[in-house]
Amino acid sequence: MNIVVCIKQVPDTTELKIDPITGTLIRKGVPSIMNYDDKAALEEALKLKDQIGAKVTAISMGPEQAKEVLEEALAMGADDAILISDKVFSGSDTWATSNVLSEAIKKIGFDVIFTGRQAIDGDTAQVGPQIAQKLGIPQVTYVRKLSYKEGKFLIEREMDDYIEIMEARPPVLFSVVKEANNPRYLDVRRLVDICQKDPIQIWNNNDLKIDESIIGLKGSPTKVKKTFTPTFEKETKVIEGSTDEKVQTLIKELKEKHLI
Repeated sequence: MNIVVCIKQVPDTTELKIDPITGTLIRKGVPSIMNYDDKAALEEALKLKDQIGAKVTAISMGPEQAKEVLEEALAMGADDAILISDKVFSGSDTWATSNVLSEAIKKIGFDVIFTGRQAIDGDTAQVGPQIAQKLGIPQVTYVRKLSYKEGKFLIEREMDDYIEIMEARPPVLFSVVKEANNPRYLDVRRLVDICQKDPIQIWNNNDLKIDESIIGLKGSPTKVKKTFTPTFEKETKVIEGSTDEKVQTLIKELKEKHLI
């Protein structure tokens, strides 16, 4: 079984900065990490590898510094890693990103695709489903538990107020929530070997041959009109009277505001 896992390097959200002109994230000089949901998706893929001996390929689309999360994926147990990087991909929205990733996945070949539910820098939860749609395969989103037996998967989906049980057969795409598991630690011996051999492949658009009108900032139908940091205001009010009067006044005002 060939498994492809899409992982993303995201900025530390406490250091998030946005270019006021383009509306895109400023990544230069900002600490980066592997997206939490993607790490959970990678762990699910590695558990499947442990069970049936599957091959796991981790892919990431981004600048050269995104090799860091691919090195982490290899140290966790992925077999191959591919960085999809080209200036023509810069500024891609979710639609353009899924165009790039789906072409890369077709080139790799797959039986199962794992993605995280969403990325902490965008919170759209759109890329995984878009990849499935463009590849013409079924998708199961919000996966919180997964098992495989006799050629089919048994899945638990985490919904707002209930758990949905499903079955699926390959080819299929799963998007996984970060609560699904506790990702394994890096294997230090593998990490040392990775640093010495630099096994990560880098693909650009010469490899994928995607029409540039559907990728990058110019090929993205989503346009950021305005970005801003929200401001919060607070108002302090002193309630006069005896203790009983204060309590009654407070209860009345809370009820009026539908807070109790």
